[in-house]
Amino acid sequence: MAEEDSQALEALEAVGAVGAVDEVHARIGAFFHRREMRERVRRYLEGVLRPVERKNGWQLAEALGEEGPQGVQRLFTDAEWDAEAVRDVLRTYVLEHLGDAASGVVVVDETGFLKKGTKSAGVARQYRGTAGRRENQQIGVFLLYASARGAAFIDRALYLPDEWMGDVARREEAHIPEQVGFATKGEIARELVARALAAGVPAQWVVGDTVYSADELRRWLEGHGRRYALAVPETHALWTRGQQRTVERLVADLPAWTRLSAGEGSQGPRWYDWACLALPYTAAVGMAHWLLARRRRDPTKLAYYRVYGPVDTPVTEMVRVAGRRWTIEEGFEQAKGEVGLDQYEVRRYDAWYRYVTLALLAHAALEVTRDRTRQSAALDGKGGALPATASR
Repeated sequence: MAEEDSQALEALEAVGAVGAVDEVHARIGAFFHRREMRERVRRYLEGVLRPVERKNGWQLAEALGEEGPQGVQRLFTDAEWDAEAVRDVLRTYVLEHLGDAASGVVVVDETGFLKKGTKSAGVARQYRGTAGRRENQQIGVFLLYASARGAAFIDRALYLPDEWMGDVARREEAHIPEQVGFATKGEIARELVARALAAGVPAQWVVGDTVYSADELRRWLEGHGRRYALAVPETHALWTRGQQRTVERLVADLPAWTRLSAGEGSQGPRWYDWACLALPYTAAVGMAHWLLARRRRDPTKLAYYRVYGPVDTPVTEMVRVAGRRWTIEEGFEQAKGEVGLDQYEVRRYDAWYRYVTLALLAHAALEVTRDRTRQSAALDGKGGALPATASR
């Protein structure tokens, strides 16, 4: 894309984001009963979309023309509003603008939030996949909706390690409700997916990383007749011909690989070699199981997926769906870089949900704006002005 076209698209997004903030604020305003808080959340949403270096309390307060961060912090700690109700608005907003039954999938994954000290709810030395080591952090489990129109988050949950369960004083200080008990990441993912499906999310497939391929989610999806493409580790064992073999061993025996694109990336189509093996597992009528393998140019670097779907599902569809898993990685990168998803200064359990929910709402507004911008650019061929109705 020429530099002038890129700048034109950025200008369109900046204009459109203002309209998107107006729209989301109108939808959530009723949950903030005091006028001061309604106005503050409006300024806050606009503030996190500004080019502020860090979206923390001090720098946002400065950008909003306030003397200190106390007002911003009250939005997450003392103000009376329901983060779950706003989460429902977030989901509805995303689906109204990006929903597409033909291409829609839901993607589940986690991300870490590095922390110092021991006070933040759920903080512990935990394994961080992107870093490949254990670090002192909080971990959030997220659900993202992705379609041909764009991708945005629709749900979130804070993972609480087992060490937090029996420490009553620590839980009280972090404002963790008594009824919140331990749940594995797979159980959390199941809850998020169940909530989305109950709300009628137009998605044919559920996609996830290896952390979420255990029985908690897989068997639940099968029991509810839902399709999935879940990554599994190379040590994942499958029964075949009366014996258990790892997926790594099974794939090593496959003779045929096909070059297919897993979708568009930042550098164009993402080409890989793929192999598929039907699995002799019991399935509901009209459904079947497969093992899907992906190989890069380096034949030693493989990825594996358990797939469950209609018996006539073509391999090209499995590849398309498996390729959508990366949308959530891109979503995390955008949400952290553009709206400060990881730049919060709150420790409390309830405050984490409030901060993250508003950050995801701001990110969704950006994604909707990008979709409108792409549509407008496609209409005029080079990225001219948005139609009058497109920014509302």
